[in-house]
Amino acid sequence: MKITSAEFIISNSDVSKCPKEPLPEYAFIGRSNVGKSSLINMLTGRNSLAKTSGRPGKTQLINHFKINSNWFLVDLPGYGYARVSKKTKETFQKFITDYFEQRDQLACAFVLVDIRLEALKIDLEFITYLGESGVPFCIVFTKADKISKGKAGQHVAAYKKALLANNWEEMPPYFITSSTDGTGREKLLEFIDEVNKQIFKQL
Repeated sequence: MKITSAEFIISNSDVSKCPKEPLPEYAFIGRSNVGKSSLINMLTGRNSLAKTSGRPGKTQLINHFKINSNWFLVDLPGYGYARVSKKTKETFQKFITDYFEQRDQLACAFVLVDIRLEALKIDLEFITYLGESGVPFCIVFTKADKISKGKAGQHVAAYKKALLANNWEEMPPYFITSSTDGTGREKLLEFIDEVNKQIFKQL
């Protein structure tokens, strides 16, 4: 898939105010500081579509970007640590679950995980929540350029082991990416393109 246009549409914290167009949506979410904004910018080929920051918890709203005029990329707040008040955190965590449970246009969620780290409890818990809620999702391992291919393979295998030990029958679909060198970009966009084709074929 070639991205020819990427347009910011709206930011809000109320799912009912999200775009009404019946276009497929792909939501990106992960622990704070996992490299989500950098990955979104890499995928779209835009240097500042999503705001990057060294301060975790920068994204605190549901951000919709229309891509190629026929699908939405949705940038969601990070779960877990963020430098915001407890009340604020509870508020945006609530609209995260509202989004996943109420948004009919959601085609797939991409859960971002730092490939350099061992499987973290908070990531496993969020993945389990999506699975139990019946939300289609893939795991996107980020920052692959900061680790050797051998180590990356070991960490993915460890993740698979942790999930299988947590009552998963198999490893969910996954991608290995780097926003620095573009690793995984084509495969991720091809996946979105294929899902879009299936959706539009049914309309």
